Amino acid sequence: MTTVCMIPGDGIGTEVIAAAGEVLAATVPGIRLEWADAGWDCFLRTGSALPEATLAVINRADSVLFGATQSPSGGAAGYASPILTLRRRLDLYANLRPTRRLLSTDPEVDFLIVRENTEGLYSGRERREGDTAIAERVITRSASLRIAERAFHEARRRAASSPVGREPKVTIVHKANVLKVSDGLFRECCLEAASAFPDVKTDELLVDATAMWLVRDPSRFDVIVTTNLFGDILSDLAAGLTGGLGMAPSANVGSGRTGVFEPVHGSAPDIARRGVANPTGAILSAAMLLDHLGLTDEASRIRRAVRRALDDGFATTDIGGKSGTEEMSAAIRARL
Repeated sequence: MTTVCMIPGDGIGTEVIAAAGEVLAATVPGIRLEWADAGWDCFLRTGSALPEATLAVINRADSVLFGATQSPSGGAAGYASPILTLRRRLDLYANLRPTRRLLSTDPEVDFLIVRENTEGLYSGRERREGDTAIAERVITRSASLRIAERAFHEARRRAASSPVGREPKVTIVHKANVLKVSDGLFRECCLEAASAFPDVKTDELLVDATAMWLVRDPSRFDVIVTTNLFGDILSDLAAGLTGGLGMAPSANVGSGRTGVFEPVHGSAPDIARRGVANPTGAILSAAMLLDHLGLTDEASRIRRAVRRALDDGFATTDIGGKSGTEEMSAAIRARL
């Protein structure tokens, strides 16, 4: 039996993960959904943002569907982001963020951002020296090589599953013209990895040029591989090509079976508990989870149902519609 740990988290996470759970239950008969707690509200209640009871559920589950967390401004003593903790604890070194056309009226868009997930400026090495704040950008050979290899494997996988004969291609995105040592090492490792994949076309772009081309002609991209901060920013920009953050799914995966899948949007406290949050990103994250577990037919059913619901005029307010969270979820379930 497939078991999924469901962690709603904070804000609209509680609403969109509930909606995604309904879709999972309707798609995979017999799936076991185990609910667990994490996040800022959990920290305020229990003193831990990721309690041991939640870790126990994660340890016996096949994968995790995560909602959102609301971190305190300026930090709080003893608080650590549960999603960052899980990435490190489970060694989820790759953040996969697909950008695909959802509405039939949208231009053709289909690419994947493969973001290094464990180091860079998010390595947590920051300090204050009087009136100066210093953040260390950590780039290692081992992490750079494995994220590059993952990107090339993803390009091969996408080409193999494409019905239209996609040419596999990886674009290495960096800023090695300025960050000569750190991004120089990342670029060097990516080019080294490319030599083992002669069937995959390789090119490279500076990160600022990449941002321009994402807006001007996203069809030039197949797989983008980049560092942690650059991938975070570029993937949010890419979400704007298909309706915004409410539509965007993501996966945190490593070499093991357990992954953490989450919508790209945050906790959005301004619209929490109003029933208007867009559940599409969470539902598409659930589809990525099923793909990861080998349930590819079920994942495809969810994606088709999402597209049909959108084409039939169901849309939440963030993308110009009038549907609420539950109405959108129900419309998708009805089209499974």
